[in-house]
Amino acid sequence: MARRNHTTELGCIACDDLTELGAGKEGWLVNNPNLLTALDTHSIALANRSLVLILHWSEGSDPVSNRVKIVPELSPIEAEYISAIEWLVFDDIKVLALGTSRGYLLIYSLRGDLIHKQIVSPGKILRLRVRGTKRDLTQDASAEEVCVVMSGVIARFDGSDFQNMLQRLFRERHSQFWDQRDSENSTDTFGRLPYQLWNVSKYGSCVDAAITGLMPPPLLELQSSKHYYCAITVGDDAVISAYRLSVDRSRSIVGAILSKVVPATFSTITSISKMLWRSNPTPAERPEPKPQPFARASPLTCFKDYPRKGVKLTLSPSGTLAAITDSLGRILLLDTQALVVVRLWKGYRDASCLFVEMLAKKDVETSRSAYHEHVKSDYCLCLAIHAPRKGIVEIWQMRTGPRLLTIPCAKGSKILQPTYRFASSEVSVPSYVPLELFFLNGDSGQLFALNRSLN
Repeated sequence: MARRNHTTELGCIACDDLTELGAGKEGWLVNNPNLLTALDTHSIALANRSLVLILHWSEGSDPVSNRVKIVPELSPIEAEYISAIEWLVFDDIKVLALGTSRGYLLIYSLRGDLIHKQIVSPGKILRLRVRGTKRDLTQDASAEEVCVVMSGVIARFDGSDFQNMLQRLFRERHSQFWDQRDSENSTDTFGRLPYQLWNVSKYGSCVDAAITGLMPPPLLELQSSKHYYCAITVGDDAVISAYRLSVDRSRSIVGAILSKVVPATFSTITSISKMLWRSNPTPAERPEPKPQPFARASPLTCFKDYPRKGVKLTLSPSGTLAAITDSLGRILLLDTQALVVVRLWKGYRDASCLFVEMLAKKDVETSRSAYHEHVKSDYCLCLAIHAPRKGIVEIWQMRTGPRLLTIPCAKGSKILQPTYRFASSEVSVPSYVPLELFFLNGDSGQLFALNRSLN
């Protein structure tokens, strides 16, 4: 009865193609650590080590009526496999980003075409994070980013660089350039996207990390062209670690120019030398691109409590709060600005957390008529805690509020959240879309959405 009151069924994703990902076995969605999921408003992507399945649906349609299968070209020699997955959504442009165990970032279109390939850093990509902060009274500018998390390494791409690249690609769609390109040269087709790279392994390797936002410069340092980000990591050696990431805009711009000019110059010199010596062309292996040097990352603090280990990290929309799960069944709520744990939950082994926005005030729900949409101030920030061993999902009001709701959750289910949608300067400010929460039952294939209202 509680499920019917607080969730709305969207459809069922069960189809024969899911058997290639392990469907048909009890608990296939949650028991396989190599099975990855990414949700968007009307799409869901599921991937194992070598295969990606995309299911699309619209209002009232069958989710399995439109599906795409992607089999990336991975290196068999290096035993390369898919290790991370996430959607990138820019207005009417939507693509799928994959991270591999060799440190490559792959971008695929909805048709399954590889449109960009770039190495970030040697090593396994653990997670792809897409987030942004909109311009408001407290923010002078909006910041949208794609972060690549690796063991002891974090990289940051600017969202506008991805958007410009994708817009250029889709303008050239009718030229059929994708179908005529050489797949072996796809790495260098559109060059490298500029990004910043930091080493955050001072307190040990990490299993998850996130850039929470801008932070003030250190004391006694003169103001310059640099600005700083705050990064939070969780891992086996230190449950929580914090770093100040230094960014030099002038150096990053020069690096971006050199990354495009130097390869072109080298290629031209090579071609001229071959013409002068008239040597027979010999097949040569394509050299691996050199890893980008690290920018400065200054350690701020760490929290060690052996044998406790950090497992997962979830950021709030503003980046001021982080929910961290550990190996002892505890959940820590961290204030990322003060770097202080402000709340603790115990007894939640194997839990997963997501921030969600709810209409928790009764007067707000009744005062808004059907002709007026809710605004951001109508919602309150909450933390959804999925406790699979208890078979429930709890909704707690932030920061120190009570538990608002307890929802039964079937065994073999996973909680999901649509990816962040990048804003566009050309479109008028849309109505506020709150953070939503979805339930995917792996055994039945049913997809549910949590109702925004508690009543």
